[in-house]
Amino acid sequence: MSGPAILLDISDAGVATVTLNRPERGNPFDADFCSAFKQVFLQLWEQPQLRVVHLKAVGENFSLGGDLKYFYPRRDELSKLVRELTSDLHMGLSRCWSLPVPIVAQVQGFTMGGGVALMAGCDVVIATHQSKFGSAFAQLGFSCDSGTSITLTHRMGAARAKRFVLLSQVLNADEALGFGLIDEVVDADKLESTALALVNKLASGPTRAFGEIKRLFGQASAASLQSQLEDEALTLARLAGGADAKEGVAAFSERRKPRFQGD
Repeated sequence: MSGPAILLDISDAGVATVTLNRPERGNPFDADFCSAFKQVFLQLWEQPQLRVVHLKAVGENFSLGGDLKYFYPRRDELSKLVRELTSDLHMGLSRCWSLPVPIVAQVQGFTMGGGVALMAGCDVVIATHQSKFGSAFAQLGFSCDSGTSITLTHRMGAARAKRFVLLSQVLNADEALGFGLIDEVVDADKLESTALALVNKLASGPTRAFGEIKRLFGQASAASLQSQLEDEALTLARLAGGADAKEGVAAFSERRKPRFQGD
């Protein structure tokens, strides 16, 4: 048996590094992964000093998605398996994406199926020029899971996302960037340093403000204009009473870099 499916490290600066850790199998979504993913993100909700999450993976590929080798010997009970796995995975994804801090994903190699959905739900995605992104749900006679229908719609638009899944397409890095599926493409040897630079920048930023920005954009497509305007106004007023907003105004006026405390 290999090591834990997912590793978690939390630094004194409030940076949580979540690492997919089954490289020899392409970091698949199996029972171990789904259970570990849920537990990791439940744990992160209990970290009051959390400032940013850095999501990455060990090995040649970020994730090959669902593990068909795990399904094959139990294919006569697929419905039961799907219900069991998604009960953990979907709770974990919900807790992941709703965390009130930025999440930066760095991806390499192939990212497939549920791995694409996981990545797409993050706030910033950095990939390499060699990265590829695919969706094989329909090719297997499956519909999509892992939040695919919502995270890909948010990033690519409904028509483009639906076509990507219906046709089981595989996109290269430039295509994925052009469609909005990822945010930045770098050379493979710059992936870690580029992601870390962004993670560290976000870790020193106004964490409460980041969280409210995430929440407002997350609900924007379902909210009415009037209710969203009111929510924006009240949220901004609430943040304006905090230390980071006061520091931001002072730093701008005093022409210096702000020293945010995440408050």
